[in-house]
Amino acid sequence: MRECARRPRAERGSATVWAVGIMAIIWVAALVVVQIGTARVARHRAQSTADLSALAAASWALAAPGQACERARTIAMANGARLRSCSLSGATADVAVVVEFALPLTGSRTAIGIARAGPVSVEA
Repeated sequence: MRECARRPRAERGSATVWAVGIMAIIWVAALVVVQIGTARVARHRAQSTADLSALAAASWALAAPGQACERARTIAMANGARLRSCSLSGATADVAVVVEFALPLTGSRTAIGIARAGPVSVEA
């Protein structure tokens, strides 16, 4: 009876191999989730910064058009971004900003946010 309850020697330590393999799969999945999350946060930050910068430029577009894009640049820098482009068309401002971020193992990347702000026009 005692011989039947024993495991064959070929299976000794196989649970350790399976545990290491499962842990490796979990670590890879976690790394992928972290990278996707980091990229999404950077994208949302870029879009929020672009929206705020466009609103700042549009609020100065009629009063001081020469300072409108500089205000947008100040807002972008305060939010950790770089102003890529700024253009005014009357009271409407078009702004693009770039946010740089780093991903584990893949290096640095950029996220771009584009926004337009201005008065609402009513068309008849």
